[in-house]
Amino acid sequence: VSLQMMKHAWDNYKRYAWGLNELKPISKQGHSSNLFGNIQGATIVDALDTLYIMEMKEEFKEAKEWVEQNLDFNVNAEISVFEVNIRFVGGLLSAYYLSGEEIFRKKAVELGEKLLPAFNTPTGIPWALLNIKSGIGRNWPWASGGSSILAEFGTLHLEFIHLSHLSGNPVFAEKVMNIRKVLNRLDKPEGLYPNYLNPSSGQWGQHHVSIGGLGDSFYEYLLKAWLMSGKTDEEGRKMYYDAVQAIETHLIRKSSGGLTYIAEWKGGLLEHKMGHLTCFAGGMFALGADGAPSDKTGRHIELGAEIARTCHESYDRTSLKLGPEAFRFDGGVEAIATRQNEKYYILRPEVIETYMYMWRLTHDPKYRQWGWEAVEALEKYCRVDGGYSGIRDVYSSRQSHDDVQQSFFLSETLKYLYLLFSEDDLLPFEHWVFNTEAHPLPILDKDDENKEETQK
Repeated sequence: VSLQMMKHAWDNYKRYAWGLNELKPISKQGHSSNLFGNIQGATIVDALDTLYIMEMKEEFKEAKEWVEQNLDFNVNAEISVFEVNIRFVGGLLSAYYLSGEEIFRKKAVELGEKLLPAFNTPTGIPWALLNIKSGIGRNWPWASGGSSILAEFGTLHLEFIHLSHLSGNPVFAEKVMNIRKVLNRLDKPEGLYPNYLNPSSGQWGQHHVSIGGLGDSFYEYLLKAWLMSGKTDEEGRKMYYDAVQAIETHLIRKSSGGLTYIAEWKGGLLEHKMGHLTCFAGGMFALGADGAPSDKTGRHIELGAEIARTCHESYDRTSLKLGPEAFRFDGGVEAIATRQNEKYYILRPEVIETYMYMWRLTHDPKYRQWGWEAVEALEKYCRVDGGYSGIRDVYSSRQSHDDVQQSFFLSETLKYLYLLFSEDDLLPFEHWVFNTEAHPLPILDKDDENKEETQK
């Protein structure tokens, strides 16, 4: 089914928005988010590996030809370093590793080089926004006191290690290892990492901590850096398990109805709210269970299962059986969005991602059952003539589409669904690590490292 869904999403993108970033499936035209500046083709680059994995050979070929002829980074515009890294660099890298087509390697390295000026700050903590023509960077104007954001500068590691690996240029790896050095030197309040860090002073901004937006993928990348290194990156491993320990102590709570959730921390006070983005953490805890300190393996799997259940409840308690952007645990409310501006669903993958990890690591059939419920809801409420659209209110039976088919729907949501219903030997975890945009990157064996050493 996810194959037919992919076909519907892709064919309509091709018909109405080819070469543009995203599709507006209701108005049947292109959509461009300012995250990508003037770079075009986000859906194409994001979907390359999904097309390849689903063996959509014709479509992969046209996508490759578009990349060869039209993917252009010489644009005078400001881009989000984080978004361009996870979608474009990540998408090109995994397309290269899966297909072996040189064009993808070449474009990935070229784009990586264009991102390097973002690191020209006093601390080496990169800017959020970069003009890739002038090389001038700045931070989001709303971010605490001109700070960079933990999830943004903390989600470059996997791609940049691979850029060094593929280009033979150590500068990419040096840039991301330096970020770790800065973080290790700093005092962490209660062992937690605040979401804001000033790239000039090297000091934390406001003491807000979240495993949802602004924080989320930083933690994921600590674990995955260790896994991707063939379990040799001890620093990444230690940072991850220490962070999880602090998260369990300070942020993980159980509601009166017995649902485990991860709250947000604001200067020592908890906000009992969990975002859809935070739902990725169930899969992360389970994926990291195996390497956990010896007495903790069972606890990490159990945490994963509990988070998966809470996130399933957030879906189940809506009219459309699709989860809201954020849901709360206060005033007698559990796993329900209470604010209008948190009731939307934009085709996000995190809950299905966690089902996929939980299925692969436990083979409990309920995860496939829950994934199937999500498929039925997507088909019933998000599928339109011109593709798939997000929804403005998951509690309302009055249909209100937002008219955007996000590129991550093709790269993440549909890929994770496909993997959830595939055999475990498709992209097995012992050989592949998924970046935060679901782009698979190969584990770098210790043998590879030694080969490189001897070649030097």
